[in-house]
Amino acid sequence: MKCEKKISSPTIKRLPVYYRSLSALMQLGVQRISSRDLSNIMGITSSQVRQDFSDFGSNGLQGYGYEVESLHREIHNLLGLHILQNMIIIGSGSFGQALAKHTDFEKKGFKIVGIFDINAQLIGKKIREIEIRHLDTLGQFVQNNRVDIAAITVPEAYANEIASLVISLGIKGIWNFAPIELKVPNGIIIENIHLIDSLMILGYKLIENDKEINS
Repeated sequence: MKCEKKISSPTIKRLPVYYRSLSALMQLGVQRISSRDLSNIMGITSSQVRQDFSDFGSNGLQGYGYEVESLHREIHNLLGLHILQNMIIIGSGSFGQALAKHTDFEKKGFKIVGIFDINAQLIGKKIREIEIRHLDTLGQFVQNNRVDIAAITVPEAYANEIASLVISLGIKGIWNFAPIELKVPNGIIIENIHLIDSLMILGYKLIENDKEINS
């Protein structure tokens, strides 16, 4: 199976969910699955499942469905999980440290190779055997090590400055956790993660759920 056309953004956002669902099915020993059964797991229509898979050239057989392992492998490759990506974390506060302690990253092909900060009380400390370095040493570190992704966990006021710094050093991927929508030049891939936005949406859904229960 080969992807011959550009995959839509909504489909891309669903790929990790497909991947997790297929991983769980493989653990259960499921060898093939229909679009209808997969749609029930995903919470979308079966036609949407078929359209998503058609986007990257995967077409199931009528009456047979999709081979779970084959589909899992295809999505694995589409997500680039077969390629090791080196990642650094800039900002080693509580959230940055929590990221650094996350052991599942490496299982998915993302290896944390450096942690940086400007807080003198944190410099020299280690998280999972990775020493926290001063931000001033980032340039030299990037010269000596391949860095694919920079996770930014600094306060909003410093986020754009840090983004400009990592871009100037040739880092192409930015995973931004600062509460600001960073704007980057063409050729830079950025994923802005807004935790508060997600929490507010959850709050809205809770209120709507209460309304339905009480109506």
